[in-house]
Amino acid sequence: EAKYLNLTTDPKFESVAREVCKSTIAEDAHSQGEVVACLEKGLVKEAEETDPRIQVSDQCKKAILRVAELSSDDFHLDRHLYFACRDDRERFCENVTADLALCHQCTETHSAIPMCLLQCRDALTTRQKLIAQDYKVSYSLAKSCKSDLKKYRCNVENLPRSREARLSYLLMCLESAVHRGRQVSSECQGEMLDYRRMLMEDFSLSPEIILSCRGEIEHHCSGLHRKGRTLHCLMKVVRGEKGNVGLNCQQALQTLIQETDPGADYRIDRALNEACESVIQTACKHIRSGDPMILSCLMEHLYTEKMVEDCEHRLLELQYFISRDWKLDTVLYRKCQGDASRLCHTHGWNETSELMPPGAVFSCLYRHAYRTEEQGRRLSRECRAEVQRILHQRAMDVKLDPALQDKCMIDLGKWCSEKTETGQELECLQDHLDDLVSECRDIVGNLTELESEDIQIEALLMRACEPIIQTFCHEVADNQIDSGDLMECLIQNKHQKEMNEKCAIGVTHFQLVQMKDFRFSYKFKMACKEDVLKLCPNIKKKVDVVICLSTTVRNDTLQDAKEHRVSLKCRKQLRVEELEMTEDIRLEPELYEACKSDIKNYCQNVPYGNAQIIECLKEIKKQLSTRCHQKVFKLQETEMMDPELDYTLMRVCKQMIKRFCPEADSKNMLQCLKQNKNSEVMDPKCKQMITKRQITQNTDYRLNPVLRKACKADIPKFCQNILNRAKDDTELEGQVISCLKLKYADQRLSPDCEDQIRVIIQESALDYRLDPQLQMHCSEEISSLCAEEAAAQEQTGQVEECLKVNLLKIKTEMCKKEVLNMLKESKADIFVDPVLHTACALDIKHHCAAIPPGRGRQMSCLMEALEDKRVRLQPECKKRLNDRIEMWSYAAKVAPAEGFSDLAMQVMTSPSKNYILSVITVGICVLFLIGLMCGRITKRVTRELKDR
Repeated sequence: EAKYLNLTTDPKFESVAREVCKSTIAEDAHSQGEVVACLEKGLVKEAEETDPRIQVSDQCKKAILRVAELSSDDFHLDRHLYFACRDDRERFCENVTADLALCHQCTETHSAIPMCLLQCRDALTTRQKLIAQDYKVSYSLAKSCKSDLKKYRCNVENLPRSREARLSYLLMCLESAVHRGRQVSSECQGEMLDYRRMLMEDFSLSPEIILSCRGEIEHHCSGLHRKGRTLHCLMKVVRGEKGNVGLNCQQALQTLIQETDPGADYRIDRALNEACESVIQTACKHIRSGDPMILSCLMEHLYTEKMVEDCEHRLLELQYFISRDWKLDTVLYRKCQGDASRLCHTHGWNETSELMPPGAVFSCLYRHAYRTEEQGRRLSRECRAEVQRILHQRAMDVKLDPALQDKCMIDLGKWCSEKTETGQELECLQDHLDDLVSECRDIVGNLTELESEDIQIEALLMRACEPIIQTFCHEVADNQIDSGDLMECLIQNKHQKEMNEKCAIGVTHFQLVQMKDFRFSYKFKMACKEDVLKLCPNIKKKVDVVICLSTTVRNDTLQDAKEHRVSLKCRKQLRVEELEMTEDIRLEPELYEACKSDIKNYCQNVPYGNAQIIECLKEIKKQLSTRCHQKVFKLQETEMMDPELDYTLMRVCKQMIKRFCPEADSKNMLQCLKQNKNSEVMDPKCKQMITKRQITQNTDYRLNPVLRKACKADIPKFCQNILNRAKDDTELEGQVISCLKLKYADQRLSPDCEDQIRVIIQESALDYRLDPQLQMHCSEEISSLCAEEAAAQEQTGQVEECLKVNLLKIKTEMCKKEVLNMLKESKADIFVDPVLHTACALDIKHHCAAIPPGRGRQMSCLMEALEDKRVRLQPECKKRLNDRIEMWSYAAKVAPAEGFSDLAMQVMTSPSKNYILSVITVGICVLFLIGLMCGRITKRVTRELKDR
């Protein structure tokens, strides 16, 4: 045995030599080098096996590594490596000196070339594995870093007993010094860079990876690949893209990433470097090569046109691990290590704590990042900026947020398995917020709350909204502290021409998410949190909080309370929230739920934005289901009381409001527009919208707050029978207003009510659509007798005049009654008969100028002028007056008497007046005579009984 295993005669090598090398080394002239190589392989193999067949004693291990150290300074001293790589060295590296490290670099550079001998690659790999176990096996590394190792107490004397002189310990110890801002020589840093790159390129140099990830490599990564491809394959598996992975494997990969620290220099990760070279050259060329900000630059261009698919995959695979240990993001650690130590009680770069694991440190930092000055202990400005950068990156992919992925894994699979596009997973979780398990719901809720304060965290949304931000929101976007201003600006400008579809969808989605919890609206939360606690406790949903607070504000206003219960700052923000909710029916969940089926049936192709669905439902109100109809009626009642909440009216009439109503109170906005409706400069679209709202108001007095207030005493006095039949959420179809019109003709209304009814009569006399009773009862007659007039674009009373002219042709009693009512109303005041008023305008000016309008006075003046032969009226006026007299006389004949006064008037104007009066007189006399002749009906009684 000793004859050809000379080196093994030393008892230190016995455990390996006897078991391994005896049967594998042939008897030849160079067996001495083969024995050393065999011993080295035995040592390496033991480290890679879970249950090693050969147990290498500590004494033997130490001796083998010592031999390797002694041969490290000269390529020729490692006989096995020298003979294995001699030809390759002469072919590829003839100009390289005998220094073993330089030879390693050269031959490793060319090891992928097919011509390179397999024996040389194996010999180099064995040497690299030994270096991983003992850094002194690398002569150049030990020499270059000798002084730094001593200076920062990273040498053998200071090693933990269990860790030996492993390369990983050396790298992490010196990296810790670099991260603390200590000076490490450039030669040492160069060597460290080479060996960190070496560990990232070849997974087999890390025994922990081989031990822990053997199954994953065999099942998912198709054997062994160098250049970092196997490591990235394992990273992909850990991300969940190619199956499941064991916890031990994931921990081994995390440890390797910490050892190699590719976050400090992207070039360490060869697979990433090669995949992203083109992106770096175009998108990140302004950053120095090797700078840690290169990774941030790549993340900023994730999912953009400049990003290539292969780079995207490699980048996300690496970021998955960097995101789980805050120290691995070099820039974050540099800017935040002071804050982390002060606020989160962290230890050194390469030290861990069970109380504050690496993943928890970032959570601690971002909790302090958004504290106010009153809450105390805030982050420095530099650290806060870095925390925001990390949050922006994490928003792009839920897998970059360790807590979110950990707590929401089940929910992601349950609700979001089909949401595979960029950014869809978080949106999906937000959409299903109420369905999530409590831990996941809390994390998604906290993240959404954070987004509401700083929407720039939503990097994908910000990218989509870049044009609109630059045009309309650049001032708030430049603020260091967002506080919800940017999202508010985007909502206000959601329907600008410059707005693109992606941005609009993203903004609307965030609005819909905000409705789930009032905390998701940062400005609303900050302005109203005290009011909510006091007035609306235990209410969570934003829409319910808005209703609760707005109801309180309205009640205080109606009751003229001396002091509002809702604070001023809350009232201002509440107004903003109310206005935002009117833009999309989905932002009013109760209305949306009640009308879902109706939207599907009648408004399927109508867009949600710009309140178009709401407007669609208003236009087909009579066809809606009962529940939806009631909700729409309530909405209209609210809008009429506060027209500023009528989104469509405010949008269409925006310029006209600025022109005619710049100082009008929001409650009087519609009233102001109605008063200026017939102005020559009124925009036609706005005029059409005002008419629509007038038609709506005239269907029910409750939709006209001004009329309701003016006639609050007259309505129950004259129209109680109609009120008794009324339902709370259903229109009266103008019945109350028609009732008041008749009382106006009888001149029995209070002055305020009379003024309002006069305006309504005047407007409906010009446009038949403003008289719902007329439209309802005369629809067939209008279609058959007045179709041409009804089709006119501008209504000026033609339809009403047509019905009056064709009164004798009308067969329907209800329609005839409505036309007769119109005639009765016109007799009370000439202003409510636009055709007659236009025809007689000059005559009124000449003959009746001194007579005040109202109560039929000017009409009486014209009638007297008509009868006076000395007065010559205009031909058109004379003709129209004669027509009206004929109509009124016919109306007097056919119209039923509605009271004793009407009955008396009809008797007095009847041709048989004398006969009727005679019959009535005879009847009274007969009744008197019968009383005289027949005596009393009741029985006589005595006075005593009467006085009892």
